[in-house]
Amino acid sequence: MKNAFSIDLEDWFCVYNFAQVINYSEWDRCELRVVQNTARLLTLLDKHETKATFFVLGWIAERCPDLIREIAAAGHEIATHGYGHIIVKDVTPEEFERDLVASLRAIQQCVNTDVIGYRAPSFSVVANKPWIFDILAANGIKYDSSIFPIGLHPDYAAAGTSLSVYNITESIVEFPLSCFRQFGITFPCSGGGYLRMFPYRYTAYGITRCNKDNRPAVIYIHPWEIDPNQPRMTHVPLLKKIRHYVNLDKTEGRVDRLLSEFAFDTCASILGLR
Repeated sequence: MKNAFSIDLEDWFCVYNFAQVINYSEWDRCELRVVQNTARLLTLLDKHETKATFFVLGWIAERCPDLIREIAAAGHEIATHGYGHIIVKDVTPEEFERDLVASLRAIQQCVNTDVIGYRAPSFSVVANKPWIFDILAANGIKYDSSIFPIGLHPDYAAAGTSLSVYNITESIVEFPLSCFRQFGITFPCSGGGYLRMFPYRYTAYGITRCNKDNRPAVIYIHPWEIDPNQPRMTHVPLLKKIRHYVNLDKTEGRVDRLLSEFAFDTCASILGLR
């Protein structure tokens, strides 16, 4: 079974873990490392002849348009991650739409393709707020991949939702982040911090379990997760430090192994939307 491979295209200073110490207004003063790290991911994808979905932050698209053009020219799907890494559950409909529209405008100045996929920063879409999906549909989005159906994470917005692909509204397909159930517990296995912090075989087992349940998995990674030389923030809580920095030196090798052991494609292709 083919699974979906996705990259949330943002830089190390954009993350929610650092929002209390790096204000959005300070982003332009931070060292931009996303181009060199994304180049390494593109090399891995090319090595394994794999196409991926890049959920692009509009702020990054404005500053690195050639990078977005390079990704699209390589045949990967360009989707949106919003513009300013806002937490959707905390904003008004007007603020959400303004951020979404800004991201689409920035991306479409780089590439002449329809953007049909969306992923909220920190998986912060709330399933019971239909206005989110109405706004997505009104702006040409056909699928969302923002809902992480686990309750153990302090930042995620949607526990107890379906593990399978489903129509969350008449117009929007939901491709939830992948989990598997065992011993009556839901375990996350979608890559990212789980790929870094847990042994590799944990993620591989989780993908295999999803596929045995006839569900394609969706895996995500950030470019900063393969960058052990990124700047280190000291004034953040210990748990956030652990979540951000653990095993950065191991992630690239684990991604390489995933791409060699499993078949992947873009989210849109897996969903039959392209």
